[in-house]
Amino acid sequence: MFSDTYYTIKTPSEGIYKDKGSKFIACAHPVKNEVEIKEILEELKKKHYDARHHCYAWVLGPARDAFRVNDDGEPSGTAGKPIHGQILSNDITNVLIVVVRYFGGTKLGIRGLINAYKAAAADAIKNNVIVEMLIREVYELQFEYPLMNDVMKVLKDHDLNQISHDFALSCKVTIEVRRNKADEIKKIFETLYGVTIKYVDTL
Repeated sequence: MFSDTYYTIKTPSEGIYKDKGSKFIACAHPVKNEVEIKEILEELKKKHYDARHHCYAWVLGPARDAFRVNDDGEPSGTAGKPIHGQILSNDITNVLIVVVRYFGGTKLGIRGLINAYKAAAADAIKNNVIVEMLIREVYELQFEYPLMNDVMKVLKDHDLNQISHDFALSCKVTIEVRRNKADEIKKIFETLYGVTIKYVDTL
């Protein structure tokens, strides 16, 4: 059975690293999408408006297939990549780490920069709690009123979470299912004549 869990950080946290007068402040945030990421980046740029660089890396999705790195003016590969490396080596996803640099007047060199951004990001992760999350698939059920009891019985028997419902003209119920149980649940609803089940999203 393939894994239907992933790891992420529980809350926002900070880490710090200092070298030759330069201060590197790492801010780690759990995130769900790029809209959230953009908002956090804007907030941090306002908060640390006087910093020289705001370098970051983020990773999204259970398979960690959506990601971005940004060196924000530092030499290519010296900031975003080491931050991204710390996210990968801790096996976490749905994470944004921004490392803000206050320049101390002395250049650190390529190796020094890589080490600084890596160490600050590692400290922010260390100061957090890594939690295991379930991958859940969201489905929409559509049916007529006479089938209400049958549908509700399946939800109850399999302990399925109902996200929303609309009982206006006909019935619509949105549910979430643990990924490893999704095929089994789909088959049950497909055998209920008059019920249609449609995939909506993966959380």
